[in-house]
Amino acid sequence: MTVSGALAGTLAVALALGGQTPPPPHAISAGTVPSRAPAHQAGTPPTRAMPYSVPTSVAISAVGLHALLEPIHTTDSGRITPPDDPEKAGWLRSSASPGQRGTSVLAGHVDSTKGPAAFYPLSSVKPGMRVAVEREDKSTADFTVTAVAVYPQDDFPDSVYAPTAGPSLRLITCTGWDEASHAYRDNVVVYATATSKS
Repeated sequence: MTVSGALAGTLAVALALGGQTPPPPHAISAGTVPSRAPAHQAGTPPTRAMPYSVPTSVAISAVGLHALLEPIHTTDSGRITPPDDPEKAGWLRSSASPGQRGTSVLAGHVDSTKGPAAFYPLSSVKPGMRVAVEREDKSTADFTVTAVAVYPQDDFPDSVYAPTAGPSLRLITCTGWDEASHAYRDNVVVYATATSKS
């Protein structure tokens, strides 16, 4: 799946509704962001891809994140439309289903006029944390966070959406509250790869 930089920038704007709640702490980049689709390393068991199934919820228990998921789309102009309900996160339907081979994209609001939203805890995520995505077929796609990156909203890289050799996940929301402009300056992207089944 390829998403243009222009689309990525519109995603950034769409994920914050400007609530009255204190903003979450600014996310800190950590781990190594993949620069290309990784080749399989000899001596390590390959992660088996799962069949297609619509994701229904996502959880990162280490930071208290749990959100129902609904499919989201892009408009004709390339803008991602997040869920109307800020307590839900969205799965970009044009991306891979979580657990399938390729890159799956989840996006959610950080806050709303009523308070913290679905992805408010995302800025506290660190490499090594587990991400669990429940799917309609009653299976769970398990991922391990490998990196957290912060990008300016006006310079959001296409590489976030680059295809991967195995199942991978990207979770995206806003960070970096700017009091002067009363808006978020940046996006935080959590990178995760499928956890090998023992």
